Amino acid sequence: MLGFELTGWDYLTFLVLILVGVAFVVFLVLVLGLPGRIAIARKHPDADAVNIMGWLGFLVVVPWIQAFIWAFKPTNVVDIRYFPKQEQENIAERMAKLAGKPAPGNSPGRAVSADASAKETTGKPE
Repeated sequence: MLGFELTGWDYLTFLVLILVGVAFVVFLVLVLGLPGRIAIARKHPDADAVNIMGWLGFLVVVPWIQAFIWAFKPTNVVDIRYFPKQEQENIAERMAKLAGKPAPGNSPGRAVSADASAKETTGKPE
């Protein structure tokens, strides 16, 4: 057909090329899906986005690297409604200060300095 005869070595070469191609595709699928699988295993809140970004790394390498790092990012989701009482007071004080109003815990005529508050809590002067 092609003017030469195919021998066993030719078929072996074709088989090796096919196996290398299949191994490359399997490796590519495992590597591109890695950030998504890591994010899902760590119960990341943005696991879907990490997974999509990992697969887009096929086109450009930078999104894959970013997705890989993002998959390991700590996922402490903080709900501000459940802050401890002291933190809520500190936030209210900062917001009042930003708004130019007196802090909610302090009366307008009473200013509390850091030294005075330390003396009140420990009972000892510093």
